[in-house]
Amino acid sequence: MGWNEERVALLRKLWAEGLSASQIAKQLGGVTRNAVIGKVHRLGLAGRATPSRPAKRPVRAARPRIVGPTAPRIRPPSLMPSVVIPDLEPVKFEDGKAASVLTLNESMCKYPIGDPTDPSFAFCGRGAAGGPYCADHARLAYQPSQAKKRRVAGAPDELRRMLRLAAM
Repeated sequence: MGWNEERVALLRKLWAEGLSASQIAKQLGGVTRNAVIGKVHRLGLAGRATPSRPAKRPVRAARPRIVGPTAPRIRPPSLMPSVVIPDLEPVKFEDGKAASVLTLNESMCKYPIGDPTDPSFAFCGRGAAGGPYCADHARLAYQPSQAKKRRVAGAPDELRRMLRLAAM
């Protein structure tokens, strides 16, 4: 259906009321949303602010950084004991062989020892302590994250914040 004077007048009225292009297309019938947008541009009708787009936030000016003497960083000695694991050799069975994938069962430590491509590769084979590893290998495998170590080892959060504010 073409654009006649009556349809153009209705388009102008609906556009001025703030209807969307798809709403106008439905009311006019026989035209698509894109046809309405094209006609609006050809007619040079004033654009409107689209409510679906968020308004741009004003850009804040960066605060000037004051460079001066700073307080020394407090690094107390670590409160966490370091994990010392003895170099454990795989357990040998009566036949002199170490635990392999085929000989492991659920009560044995499954910690790999050596290079998997090496023929002497084996698993620990000791008794598992409530998981897949023996107590020694569990301490090695399950270490706390570095962030947690720093948080435990460092000054309390409030003190850190106060020191940071004092350095500004």
